[in-house]
Amino acid sequence: MKILGIESSCDETAAAVVENGKAVLSNVVASQIDEHKLYGGVVPEIASRRHCENIHTVVTNALCEADCSLEDIDAIAVTYAPGLIGALLVGVSFAKGLAMDTGLPLIPVHHISGHIAANYISNPSLKPPYLALVVSGGHSHIIEVLDYTKYRILGRTRDDAAGECFDKVARTIGYPYPGGKSIDEASLRGDPNAYPLPHPHVAGSEYDFSFSGLKTAVINLVHNASQKGEQLSFDDLCASFQKTISEILISKTIKAASNLKYKTIAVSGGVSANSGIRSLLSDECKKHGFEFFCPELKYCGDNGAMIASQGYFDFLAGKRADESLNAAATMSITEN
Repeated sequence: MKILGIESSCDETAAAVVENGKAVLSNVVASQIDEHKLYGGVVPEIASRRHCENIHTVVTNALCEADCSLEDIDAIAVTYAPGLIGALLVGVSFAKGLAMDTGLPLIPVHHISGHIAANYISNPSLKPPYLALVVSGGHSHIIEVLDYTKYRILGRTRDDAAGECFDKVARTIGYPYPGGKSIDEASLRGDPNAYPLPHPHVAGSEYDFSFSGLKTAVINLVHNASQKGEQLSFDDLCASFQKTISEILISKTIKAASNLKYKTIAVSGGVSANSGIRSLLSDECKKHGFEFFCPELKYCGDNGAMIASQGYFDFLAGKRADESLNAAATMSITEN
């Protein structure tokens, strides 16, 4: 079964064709990073306009690379929530038009479930149930994956997402958007123990995250040094920050897995490309005897393949949409 997946939740216009949920026949992404870099972050109106300009070409190229026509496609999957509303509407509208024109089934896919499904592409042996850590620019969740389409949220961020924290710290240091890659590269040159940083906790919620205090601590450190004319080692600061955020994410994930008797952990989302997070989680899983899975780097960020993959499992579960499908800027994965 071939699924055409369409993703436009933020600043990547993406489309892919995936067969039976795991075999990627094509995966095309039109990135807007260079344009948004000028503004230090994603400008929603610009993102929406670029999706309008790019989506037809991206979908056409995805079909061509897969050596397919729409007649070869069995269903169309599209991200409908959560994300930037204007950006989502471009993908949803385009997918609805294709479905109405071709008569193909339309499958609405939740963005976070798509990130989780990226692991099925890179790791075909992975099967539910297992524990998933999803970390991206807008999301930080610990999720029980009970089945391919059933989830339970154990923990989530109460303020900033991990990726947002990376970007804001990078901006303070003077690194370009997106900042996560720059911090990761600098951390490889620095001393991770040079700057002690806080590990915030959320009272009464052992698996929830809070990153605003960590972000503020780093920003204050940089600003105070600047006001005093002191020179900080940004390599050391990045290494210390990356170590701290990795420890926060992974300590709670390991604790949840241990308490709930899970033996398998998977990580996904854009921030899962971070070398520090991947390395520490892999080491901790080995230490505790857990099986560890992560996507290939090309499937960590937003892409159409993950949406097509999840679309396959949603299709098997009987999930369908009609021409009344609308986008939603916010929606829990458990409401999906």
